[in-house]
Amino acid sequence: MQKIISIILAIIMFLVPAINIPNVEVDETKFKTEYTNVFVHGLGGWGEYDRQYKFMPYWGMFGGDLMKYLNARGFKSVAASVMPTGSAWDRACELYAQLTGTVTDYGREHSERCHHARYGTDFTGNALVEKISATDKINLYGHSFGGATVLMFLELLANGSEAEKKATPENELSDFFKGGKADWVNSIVTLAAPMNGTTAYNVQEDIEVDPNATLEEKAIVFILSNGTAAPDDGRIADDSAAYDMYIDNAIKMCEGFETLENVYYFSIPCAQVTQNEDGTYSPVTDKMEFLFKACSARMGKYTGTTKGGYVVDASWQMNDGLVPTKSARAPFNAPQKDFDENN
Repeated sequence: MQKIISIILAIIMFLVPAINIPNVEVDETKFKTEYTNVFVHGLGGWGEYDRQYKFMPYWGMFGGDLMKYLNARGFKSVAASVMPTGSAWDRACELYAQLTGTVTDYGREHSERCHHARYGTDFTGNALVEKISATDKINLYGHSFGGATVLMFLELLANGSEAEKKATPENELSDFFKGGKADWVNSIVTLAAPMNGTTAYNVQEDIEVDPNATLEEKAIVFILSNGTAAPDDGRIADDSAAYDMYIDNAIKMCEGFETLENVYYFSIPCAQVTQNEDGTYSPVTDKMEFLFKACSARMGKYTGTTKGGYVVDASWQMNDGLVPTKSARAPFNAPQKDFDENN
């Protein structure tokens, strides 16, 4: 089923209008650092380790391979491949293994609690980067759920996991869960990331009980129900992208993330809607992928209360089709301010 969903999501991406990468001169002295740029895809995505990346790069699509574009101009860049529908925790563990060229270790405590294998793919001798350390830092870019992934990655890299330390003998404990490596990361950029969750799942629940739901709306329910659920390997449902993107769960997860003084944080929240006379929002129909329009229209009018008691007001209605613009700014508990290009 997940392979089918991945194909559907890939088809959706095919239908998105191409973004052409401009062939312009770049003032490299203004932007270039010697740090490697690591790009982490979103839900249902793929990276360099996946075969489909060769004929359809996630980063660039019909506009061309963004990694090749950047590398040709002296910006060393790589595209990670993490579990398409995995939880932020599992994806972060896979990212660490790829960057360090080690065996993927999901942690003893986590794997036993979530009922799946502790170890995954072995990247020994096949690391994404030549070296990662306090002097060989990286810049992280996370698109959509990749944003939550890189935030989880940084938290574990910096502070480790007390649960894993308690459950695991010292000689078995992954260095990832020991922490103390906050200085490996120079910056984090999130791109349309549902850091505080998304109302798409609230909309999904409304559509499921609506006898007048359209075919397009039912298609969104199918994608969200099947394409973001836990991998079908016996693990608990909580260990999935779907669980992490519910508003209550996303906010709680981000509350456990420390904002580090040595890391630069940037976010690019997106919107592709117009405001109606009553204050609600409707999708820009000629620019948004057709399946997302139905979800966007519902999100643009949605208000309610989550099961955990969080009140979703009208400030959540502006969206990009799947992610509320408000959620993509920054974790609610984190310090934040609008970007000032003069500072």
